[in-house]
Amino acid sequence: MIYFDQVSKLYSSGQPALDSVTLSIAPKEFVSIVGHSGAGKTTLLKMLLAEECPSDGGVFFESSDIHSFKKSALNNFRRRIGTVFQDFRLLPNKTAYENIAFAMEAAGKTDEEIHSDVPHVLELVDLGDKMWNFPHELSGGEKQRVAIARAIVNQPDIIIADEPTGNLDPINTFEIVQILKKINDLGTMVILTTHNKGVVDSVGGRVVTMDGGRVIRDDKKGKYAL
Repeated sequence: MIYFDQVSKLYSSGQPALDSVTLSIAPKEFVSIVGHSGAGKTTLLKMLLAEECPSDGGVFFESSDIHSFKKSALNNFRRRIGTVFQDFRLLPNKTAYENIAFAMEAAGKTDEEIHSDVPHVLELVDLGDKMWNFPHELSGGEKQRVAIARAIVNQPDIIIADEPTGNLDPINTFEIVQILKKINDLGTMVILTTHNKGVVDSVGGRVVTMDGGRVIRDDKKGKYAL
């Protein structure tokens, strides 16, 4: 369970990025967070990753305030989260296999685990035949599927997908959404931020709408309503 308790974030400009946000997300839930640019979506994710600290309120994971964690506990918590970005963030000098293996090495996995798990997750995202391709040899959709494979390979409890289809055409967008839904069906919480109405409507789950740093709608079976 994730719980944002009256979370506010005020920057030095005096502009509130978040304004008294209270929000809970249950294990295994798929939540789409929508809102125009500047609505507070990315700041909310940074609070969850403890990349930003709230000016007021608290962010809790399994009843623990993540902003009170010591460094080792925070690192352990972050290992339970896989993150997918709009710009892929793949290492250009490493193949698809090596990009995913690198994430496993950073988490302290053994060579045996890497040899077993990397091909498995590449098959899961339908890229078993692109294992040894470098990022420049992949399409945008394929790069994002590698990024998703990297995010899930260490079996996190949570996937954060921050505008994951922002650079993709409609066909690749549909494929990425289907992969995220499949990951959620396997029991992983997915938190998706997007501007894309088609993405939200195709997911068909809970939709949280933000505007001006506040949650203005929270629909259990929502549609894109901006």
